Amino acid sequence: MQRWRGYDAAPGGWGRSVVTIGVFDGVHKGHQATIGHAVSRARELGVQSVVVTFDPHPAEVVRPGSHPAVLTETNRKAELIEALGVDVLCVVPFTPEFSRLPAEAFVHDILVEHLHAALVVVGDNFRFGHKAAGDVALLERLGRTFGFAVEGAPLVAEAGTVYSSTYIRSCVDAGDVTAAAAALGRPHRVEGVVVRGDQRGRELGFPTANLLCHRYAAIPADGVYAARLVRRGHADTMAAAVSVGTNPTFSGRERRVEAYVLDFTGDLYGERLALDFVAHLRGQIRYDAIEPLIAQMNQDVERTRRVLG
Repeated sequence: MQRWRGYDAAPGGWGRSVVTIGVFDGVHKGHQATIGHAVSRARELGVQSVVVTFDPHPAEVVRPGSHPAVLTETNRKAELIEALGVDVLCVVPFTPEFSRLPAEAFVHDILVEHLHAALVVVGDNFRFGHKAAGDVALLERLGRTFGFAVEGAPLVAEAGTVYSSTYIRSCVDAGDVTAAAAALGRPHRVEGVVVRGDQRGRELGFPTANLLCHRYAAIPADGVYAARLVRRGHADTMAAAVSVGTNPTFSGRERRVEAYVLDFTGDLYGERLALDFVAHLRGQIRYDAIEPLIAQMNQDVERTRRVLG
């Protein structure tokens, strides 16, 4: 898959293409259906498939301070999109100037002049242009003017629940990582670099990897989780009991993500790791003594073993 920074990176002589556009945070089942449809149609037409997305999130530019929690970091999103068979990922820098681009200019500059769209595939709720003034009906009218077709991709729903990034964020925020995984089609992932903490886990017999995560990362609700730890360059994952919260037993104030990796004695400091959250085990509990805390941690480890098999 080619990766372009900006639509003006399209090479000279670029032919026709099938384009789909969106933030695609999470690359959830709904996104997968939309992107997969674009890839399929591109192959049928014998042209390239292009996914257009944006960085940073448009909400942060249009309404500073409103950046939603991020379900997939940039590199992870690119990997997931590539796995769907896309030919080109075009990441458009979302600047204040770009946000003021009228809907008609958005279509002409990106879809017509640079990407030479033969077909544009978008979700039923797609909006574009300054103040999100453009909708699918306008896109279809402009398509008739400029010579490209438009196909809508229906929203994906199961049991009456429409899968969206907003819905998945609410699941993660509530600690319901099982529901989040059902909508994503895989466990929710949190990434970070292992940094030194208070070393308290080591003193208790449960040394943990303390992850420093992206400030906008979608971190599950405070509690203890069973997760799979992923290391770069390692094919196998490792089972981990993960604590999210402030360590109330020790009157902590800083919210942390700490992973106790089962049956592991190595050093992870400085490594960038990923945690795939599989199940919520319990909420945070404040203990008045160390002994019941250690007993509970032993139970958490055994439950993690059972959950992860």
